[in-house]
Amino acid sequence: MASEVNLAQLRALVAVADTGGFGAAADELGISQSAVSHAVAALERSLGSPVLRRGSPCLPTPLGEQILPHARTAVASAAAVRTIATRHCGGPTGTVRLAAPTTVCQALLPGLLRDWKAAYPQVTVRLFEGEDAELPTWLEAGTVDAAVLVDAGPLPPGAVVLGADSMHALLRRDHPLAGQETIHVAELEDDDFLLSEGGCERHIREAYRRAGTRFTPRHRIRDLNTLIGMVHAGVGVSVMPALALTMLPADCVLVPIRPAVHRTLTLTGPTGRPWSPAVGGLLAGVGAGVGVGTGAGVAASASA
Repeated sequence: MASEVNLAQLRALVAVADTGGFGAAADELGISQSAVSHAVAALERSLGSPVLRRGSPCLPTPLGEQILPHARTAVASAAAVRTIATRHCGGPTGTVRLAAPTTVCQALLPGLLRDWKAAYPQVTVRLFEGEDAELPTWLEAGTVDAAVLVDAGPLPPGAVVLGADSMHALLRRDHPLAGQETIHVAELEDDDFLLSEGGCERHIREAYRRAGTRFTPRHRIRDLNTLIGMVHAGVGVSVMPALALTMLPADCVLVPIRPAVHRTLTLTGPTGRPWSPAVGGLLAGVGAGVGVGTGAGVAASASA
């Protein structure tokens, strides 16, 4: 008779699915690669069917896709039990997988991670960088435990608004418009427009819609650093969040656009399941002032 499914097997499945390979999963779990392989093989024997397609990367089978959400819930619940049991150490403990957009990772999170480490030394935060649109899916699927969401809808209790970020024109410093206090989006029509596909397109289109101006991007760039490099090289201009200021070379500037468009950044756990105590502790800390103001000056300085 097949053995019962156990937590170690589910933990191995989740790790391989998240990292894409047995070796990376072993590093993630702090065990040997053969132990990960044995755990997944035992799970497959118990279920009577493969849960992973071996390859590079390893991907879940249809059965694996169905059981992954339940496996994630079981692993997260076990971690929460361990965290609760060790609260006597004086604060939240455990690991939090945190996802955020590129500009937030660059500008806001370094200081916040530093402050969290000082305030909650028993919590390990692992950072995942992603695009605006995919972060809610990661959060609700259990791929991450918390996320900084852009213009999120209804939020669960405990979510913390980190602030608002405005959209700015990105220009070379020698551009004729670089010295203006603000730029109307219609003034950018004489330049080739480079559009970032990393999540800000809807905010840019909103600005042009409100201005009644046709939006005709010349180039579509997925990677934000590539886009900045092309503006730096004189290929064209773009519009991006003020938080991108920390990513710019010295000869590029950000100038606020008209009509003004803002995005709200919110740090939250999932809406569909309970938060781990570690997530609750970190967000409660932010709500109480831990890390507040870490990146608040970034948007302001970009607008100055």
